[in-house]
Amino acid sequence: MSTLTKQTKIGSLIDFPAKGFEAARSQAKEAFEIQGLPGTKTEEYKFTAITKKLEQQLNDVTMAEPFEVTPDMVNSNLFKGFDGDVLVFANGHFQANVSSQIEGIEISLLSNNSDTPIGKIAKPEKDVFCAINQATFTGGLFISIPKKIQLEKTILFMNFTKISAGQVIQPRIWIEAGDFAEATFIEQAINLTDVTFFVNKVVEIKGGHNTHLHYYRLQNEGSNAIEVSNIETDIQQDSTFSSVVISLSGEMVRNNLSLNLLGSNSEGNMYGLYLLNGKTHVDNHTNVDHTIPHAESNELYKGILADHSRGVFNGKIFVRQDAQKTNAFQQNNNILLSEDAVVNTKPQLEIWADDVKCSHGCTTGQLDEEALFYLQTRGIGKQQAKGLLLYAFAGEVLEHIKHEAFKTYCTQLVEDRLGAKL
Repeated sequence: MSTLTKQTKIGSLIDFPAKGFEAARSQAKEAFEIQGLPGTKTEEYKFTAITKKLEQQLNDVTMAEPFEVTPDMVNSNLFKGFDGDVLVFANGHFQANVSSQIEGIEISLLSNNSDTPIGKIAKPEKDVFCAINQATFTGGLFISIPKKIQLEKTILFMNFTKISAGQVIQPRIWIEAGDFAEATFIEQAINLTDVTFFVNKVVEIKGGHNTHLHYYRLQNEGSNAIEVSNIETDIQQDSTFSSVVISLSGEMVRNNLSLNLLGSNSEGNMYGLYLLNGKTHVDNHTNVDHTIPHAESNELYKGILADHSRGVFNGKIFVRQDAQKTNAFQQNNNILLSEDAVVNTKPQLEIWADDVKCSHGCTTGQLDEEALFYLQTRGIGKQQAKGLLLYAFAGEVLEHIKHEAFKTYCTQLVEDRLGAKL
């Protein structure tokens, strides 16, 4: 067991009182005691010394309280063209008074649904920060989409942050979708402060048969954010789940994204783009578990790193013995724009079945000088040509965003970062 347990500032979070889910909280505390906080010798956090970062940056660890969010704040922060429903959070706490009233589905505080099996999908023994969240979160959000309900409007999670230095935000969301249900979720953060803070988030998604779910995330909280997110999904027969994560900023960010394919003809798609500069550190850990025959997964993560930034990609695909006829594809590609930028990439396959089609790979390099020269000979300036090439590299991920207004918004952010506009 790690020595970095609750005697540390971050470890002291485990003692914060929280009501409800007594059995689940007890299980989480036990998992925390067994694992301890990850040190430099913890394999899963080998390249991301987040415990050290938290101990250095957070002086007085306390839970952040909610604050007032006005309708004007919500409306002024909506990206252009969005016409869906908005669920608002203030320091991780759901704000019903400024959120949309969505007909046909149930939305309530997770604490009011104490029979919800939290921790059964995002298991606390898999990641210690998941255990900390499960043991100490308050409130949380419960979303239930009944059978055959196909939501025409997208649901936007708008997360406002306004806290003092050293505070911790612990959002928790449970989403369950019945058979033949369809929904799209977008997650966006609005940071109203310039101090260092810690976000420890857990989202559990339970899909039924023939459900079709999309989950898009934009990480652009600013250079002072330290974040760990655990998002885990179960999907059943004939279902699809697609995720796109766009990471643009953060002092240190760890994204744990897991997908469990539990039925035949199910399909999981996981895409990510990280554009890093300064000293930003982003670590994407993905896990796809094929448990049943005739399922498919596709995974593509791309990174563009400048200055002293660091990227980490660790993707795991498990194909269980019974999961014959599996198709699983994984790729991680990176471009380094600076000699000081670093990327650590580790795609992994663990296959126990013999009738499968699986592949994985990674590349790390620099811009194609011949392509850059070609554009310059066509009258395009060097910086603009560089931006266009980088955008062409990044655009393959952006194309997987099916919500047009959000895709346009993310495209503009990427173009501005890369200087790619014509």
